Amino acid sequence: MAKIVIKFGGTSVGSIERIIAAAKIVKKQMDKGNKIIVVVSAMTGKTNELIKQSEKISKNFNKRELDVLLASGEQVVSALLAGALNELGIKAKSYMGWQVPILTDGEHNNSRIVNMHVEKINQFILNKGVAIIPGFQGVSKNGEVTTIGRGGSDATAVAIAKFFKTEHCEIYTDVEGVFSTDPKNFPKAKKINKISYEEMLEMSSLGAKVMQSSAVQTAMMYDIPLHVRSTFSSTKGTKIFGSKNIDYSKTITGVTYSKDDAKITLLGVQDKPGIAADIFEPLGKNSINVDMVIQNISSDGKKTDLTFTIKRNDLNKTIKLIKLNKNNVKYKSISSNKKVSKVSIVGAGMITTPGVTYKMFRALAQDKINILAISTSEIKISVIINEINTIKAVKKLHTVFNLD
Repeated sequence: MAKIVIKFGGTSVGSIERIIAAAKIVKKQMDKGNKIIVVVSAMTGKTNELIKQSEKISKNFNKRELDVLLASGEQVVSALLAGALNELGIKAKSYMGWQVPILTDGEHNNSRIVNMHVEKINQFILNKGVAIIPGFQGVSKNGEVTTIGRGGSDATAVAIAKFFKTEHCEIYTDVEGVFSTDPKNFPKAKKINKISYEEMLEMSSLGAKVMQSSAVQTAMMYDIPLHVRSTFSSTKGTKIFGSKNIDYSKTITGVTYSKDDAKITLLGVQDKPGIAADIFEPLGKNSINVDMVIQNISSDGKKTDLTFTIKRNDLNKTIKLIKLNKNNVKYKSISSNKKVSKVSIVGAGMITTPGVTYKMFRALAQDKINILAISTSEIKISVIINEINTIKAVKKLHTVFNLD
């Protein structure tokens, strides 16, 4: 008998029929004698619908009230799933974030879980009850309803696995596991049976949307095994483990891409100590995340060209901040390109396999795809390219690294 967390994503609970199907999955686990805590997302599309409703009231809708509004989506599903389980003869009870309580810190709409009380729910599941907890919500030290941020249900599920010391955490979604690339757009994508935390963290941060990167990071920190599987089929899915499970014989595990990037170049920047800090400090203070950075120094050593990437929806704000900061940062001109995408290869086997970088760049060159920026880590290589070439680049790399 094991204590486990089961998390259902929005598509898995997107209708009454799907909620009933999810209840039957929980019942199967109960029949095995497991003690179960369920974490649920809102019905697919519900959070966006609630945001649109708030925007009809005001484009600057009060953040406290927005948290109260958005938390209602998961609350509805919690109650419906508890009712479906009761109908199957299983003792089930929904607990709102403040009833657990799930304690959070940070600002409204983007809080983080710092603690939770376990005694009440532990007692309930010990007595053969199923506890259902809405993901995405918690309560601040002042008793205010808070939300964890978009995709926060994954983070909630992994945090519950941590605080309740469960054996593992099962993530149910609308795909059969983690794939070598996006299976919706690339039919030749292969399901990955096992993947390390490190590889999964890179893939989720680089565009793979199966798991939220902060959830993977928490699982890695506390060595919580994850199992990503489909609500709609009986396939085994993908297991995510610690580094001892890394398969070094497989050079590349997957190819990811994202189309929400933008590139900014500052030409003729004065080259002196601290200039990069002067450029990026205002961006950091305004919560703008800088990804790739490339610096080219002129032959006389006095000027430099600086290129960096950000998220596309931060482009206008970033340019405005740079122009406002021109007293501290002198440059000749500024240019930007929002029609770019990031394509990445990820694989633990890079550590022990020479020539991966050359192989990637040669493959892109063969298809006349120009590289605008490069970023690397021990187990990934990312390039910025023109957005129009994204699909072609992913297909090429997927084939070249034998992932089809």
